Amino acid sequence: MSLIEGHTKTEGRNDTAIPQLKLHRWSQPIESANIVMEPAVYVVVQGRKLVRVGDETYTYDQSQYLAVSVDLPAIGSVLDATPERPYLCMTLTVDPRELAALIVETGRQEPRDDHDGRALYVSALRAPLLDGFLRLMRLLDTPQDVSVLAPLILRELHYRLLLSEQYGRLAQIAIGDGRLRRVSGAIAWIKEHFAEPLRIRELAKSVNMSPSALHHHFKAVAAMSPVQYQKQLRLQEARRLLLSDDASAEAVAYEVGYASASQFNREYVRLFGQPPRRDAERMRAAASR
Repeated sequence: MSLIEGHTKTEGRNDTAIPQLKLHRWSQPIESANIVMEPAVYVVVQGRKLVRVGDETYTYDQSQYLAVSVDLPAIGSVLDATPERPYLCMTLTVDPRELAALIVETGRQEPRDDHDGRALYVSALRAPLLDGFLRLMRLLDTPQDVSVLAPLILRELHYRLLLSEQYGRLAQIAIGDGRLRRVSGAIAWIKEHFAEPLRIRELAKSVNMSPSALHHHFKAVAAMSPVQYQKQLRLQEARRLLLSDDASAEAVAYEVGYASASQFNREYVRLFGQPPRRDAERMRAAASR
């Protein structure tokens, strides 16, 4: 614990000298924070967290790791955290190129597209994987060793992940041409163009799927439809804009792609619980305490 506490000087995310490794610290419970989870492996060292994606809920602690294979809008809650025992988490960005190289080098079979399709899953945290994470952490205390030893440990961590029961799902990210990789392509397009009109037929064609197949597999992967995914991205960007400047709610609505300010207000309240301006004022007040 002390190893990680020593490198988490601020609340929230802490970057490290190893770009793929991020550390998170919270000294009190966090309720229903809207976030976008990036493709990564999340290992809790102390505390417990709940993540809700669509209608699905996942809870994980020190005995498990959470893995995310595509960018997912989610609601995260830190359940167990105090100033004396803060929530501590290590996050490793997974490199599809490293996974692909290891699959080829080890002669593993082609990935099978027979998993449930979900882009988020919880697995048991085995000792070899945890040991690799801790050795990567210790390198932060000897920065002169990072450039030589970090790539070796990162490679080992990717190898350990491929040895898990999630091999098929991970391999699909790296070299597969199945539904997970195609939905990932659709998600990348929506993220890049979230303020533009979403034309499902054109999006489906761009990832070599029929509209019905895209809708079905997208919902299996992301626990929401493409339209719901775009809506969450728009609303989270709107919230960020409202907090960062003095633009009106109507101006922000149009900037993130809404044609109707009243529709924007309704959907904002549905997701965040309060009208846009009131929500921004509440969050500013909470941050200044």
